[in-house]
Amino acid sequence: MNLTDVGLQDFAAALRDGRITSTHAVSDALDRIDSSQSTLNAFRVVRHAALDEAAAADRALTQGTDLPLLGVPIAIKDDTDIAGEPTAFGCAGDFPRKTEDAEVVRRLRAAGAVIVGKTNTCELGQWPFTDGAAFGYSRNPWNRDRTPGGSSGGSAAAVAAGLVPAALGSDGAGSVRIPAAWTNLVGIKPQRGRISTWPDAEAFNGITVNGPLARTVADAALLLDVCSGNHDGDLHRPQPISAVDAVTADPGPLRIALSYRIPFTATRTALDPQVRAGVERIAATLRRLGHTVTIADPAYNLLLSASFLPRATAGVDAWLRRVPDRTLVDARTRATARTGQLLGGLPLRAARRAERLLHKQIGAIFTDFDIVLAPTTATPPPRVDAMDNQSSWATDKLITAACPYAWPWNVLGWPSVNVPAGFTDDGLPIGAQLMGNANAEPRLISVAAQLESELRWDLQRPEQWW
Repeated sequence: MNLTDVGLQDFAAALRDGRITSTHAVSDALDRIDSSQSTLNAFRVVRHAALDEAAAADRALTQGTDLPLLGVPIAIKDDTDIAGEPTAFGCAGDFPRKTEDAEVVRRLRAAGAVIVGKTNTCELGQWPFTDGAAFGYSRNPWNRDRTPGGSSGGSAAAVAAGLVPAALGSDGAGSVRIPAAWTNLVGIKPQRGRISTWPDAEAFNGITVNGPLARTVADAALLLDVCSGNHDGDLHRPQPISAVDAVTADPGPLRIALSYRIPFTATRTALDPQVRAGVERIAATLRRLGHTVTIADPAYNLLLSASFLPRATAGVDAWLRRVPDRTLVDARTRATARTGQLLGGLPLRAARRAERLLHKQIGAIFTDFDIVLAPTTATPPPRVDAMDNQSSWATDKLITAACPYAWPWNVLGWPSVNVPAGFTDDGLPIGAQLMGNANAEPRLISVAAQLESELRWDLQRPEQWW
């Protein structure tokens, strides 16, 4: 059995049936991670102690213990605490080892998963690139000269390369969906609070959520269900859903708004024609499946942008205060934190109060439509070094030009799912996002599963170069 091709559900089934052992699976994953680090560079922390956890999982399997991910190797992003490991969130410095698991890690362990490592992310999750002075470049398995996206780029690279069958990321402005789009994966940004962010009651003033990355909709749904649930201290507690049940559910004929409109940005942006063609392929497939697809745009406005900036920059400022030596972080990170200090008082409170009005204004599209279909990014994945030696303003222009589409749904706190939308003429992956209103994950997942059954993106793999 070639474990690089085995998905999350099949992995769990093979372990239950005794076709493989967790010790073999985890050892194989660690070997592949180690051998790929000098090139792919997906991991910040590699947990060789996971072999002991795999041995314990094998004993539990022998005893007939039934857990959904018992013995399966999984990766998490390095913004999430795991006991015994530091959480550096892309930054340089000597970070203390955590004494407790984050709530989502506790749930993964309770489901039997074996966490083999923590994946790379850019500093404090700010950019759709995964590189930094602390660890170098993480690279895209489809093209070593391209970024896998960010900020969950290490998780996306690890899954796309077959190092692990699925991984957890986080999404504060598209940071699950963007790397999913650029690595041919399914990435789910769930409803705010669906997956706990504890020990933070909320992350980045409510714009950031945890979410799964996987090759298939079913695998992403399984990981979502395993990770879902709350800690007593969480601020947001959405109504429960079953993502796994949604995979095989018939959503019925839906009214889908196809939107190419770029939300308000302060810099120049344009949709790449090949990305547009990929989204049009998704729209054509949806029509073949019996859905009505009509050009229509959400009512994006200046208030939406004004609500995002204080929440994001104040979140960077708050996280930077945890960094042991702030002089080691990028000057652009320190500049963003200074902006966050200026906007962290009254502007932040006003931004939070504006959310209810934004729900009404932008949510009005769901009076006439069930789902919004839009590009996930405006461009294919840029070169890995595109951010090098750029000023803060040049960096903002670069990231806005590449990724202007994803962030509004973070302000709203609503779910969105990236689905692969094919490849450019140069073989670079691109994606489209299905966007819903509050607690719409089941509908989005059902439609994504329909698309996968037609397009079979899960059968496409990058050539191994790492």
